[in-house]
Amino acid sequence: MAYQLNKKMVIGVSSRTLFDLTVENEIFETKGLEAYRRYQTEHENDILKPGPGFQLIKGLLQLNERKPEQDLVEVIIMSHNSPNTALRIFNTVSHYGLAVSRFVLVSGASLAPYLTAFHTDLFLSACEKDVQCAVDNGIAAGIICTEYKNDQVCRIPTATAQIRIAFDGDAVLFAEESERIYREKGLTAFEENERVHAMEPLPEGPFAKFLKKLSDLQQEFSYEDCPIRTALVTARSAPAHERVLRTIKAWDVRVDEVFFLGGLEKKEILKAFGAQIFFDDQTVHTAGAAEFVPAARVPYRRGDLKETDSDIKAAVFG
Repeated sequence: MAYQLNKKMVIGVSSRTLFDLTVENEIFETKGLEAYRRYQTEHENDILKPGPGFQLIKGLLQLNERKPEQDLVEVIIMSHNSPNTALRIFNTVSHYGLAVSRFVLVSGASLAPYLTAFHTDLFLSACEKDVQCAVDNGIAAGIICTEYKNDQVCRIPTATAQIRIAFDGDAVLFAEESERIYREKGLTAFEENERVHAMEPLPEGPFAKFLKKLSDLQQEFSYEDCPIRTALVTARSAPAHERVLRTIKAWDVRVDEVFFLGGLEKKEILKAFGAQIFFDDQTVHTAGAAEFVPAARVPYRRGDLKETDSDIKAAVFG
């Protein structure tokens, strides 16, 4: 019988998410593909430094060490590299002892068609086009903030380290309908809408399925010894809190910590929480968070609500 992925937590991750390829990407952008190929070939035995998603991926892979009979998580490196330039990636994976055995190398082509084929639950990449295609096809995906350079990323997590994942609410875990009301009609109309519909669960957003699968993964461990901890960090505040809490209950998912910030900046809370990744739909929040923790922006589905300059300046909701 062929190896099955559909019952696992499948994470697709780009090489720039997993490793620091700042220099290499600069060569590609300024000098072109041939210079990039030559550089990678000449440095194929030079080990890359960990990138913004390294701690998260290392931690998720270590779950398999705790449940070897189940093999809970599958990580697939999905790269625009060609087979001729990817040897350095393979060597670096081996150096850090990452239990990754599956790779997708597309020589500059789109990775999007392969996400469904691999039953991908989460896709992290620095390529906005690939992430946009993933979200459009119903896959939880985020554009990783490569600006994150905190020294913490160089510390290799131990097998007992806790995985900490934080989410924004509207347009990430939940659909963007309530946020649309806020942007089009203002805060008073938004709060009234949430009060009137407080008993109705919020519609699912792009990360709802991922949260549910993550919650199922948490149930494989005892509550006291669970290696995964989640947080909802939202700019909502009372009276818009009730609908969120009832939605979490209706979905029957585990969310360990919830922060209703009422428009306060999120980055200090995320730093205190110790997030290994934070997902938000607004650039102002992901850029701020990336000062302290790895972050990824979740693009809106094509045709849905778009981020505007005024939203970036205000950023009091999300």
